[in-house]
Amino acid sequence: MSTLEAAANPFALMLEPEAVVLAMERSDRLGRLKSRICRPLDKPLIAHRDPDAQAHDLRVDAALDEPVSDGDCADRS
Repeated sequence: MSTLEAAANPFALMLEPEAVVLAMERSDRLGRLKSRICRPLDKPLIAHRDPDAQAHDLRVDAALDEPVSDGDCADRS
């Protein structure tokens, strides 16, 4: 299989990753692309929590930790 045929066949490219890298390095079209490095995850985002929301979350968490009595689950028909 010629190089041109292999480049047109994506399955052949998976078998020869070195050929893909060489083709990318020699590509004029890829060389003309503008590039920039974006690193949005370099700094972790520290969320500012609303004190009221945090207090509400703590109350909900505490309520989930409380045992449920039989009276709380009674059928109210």
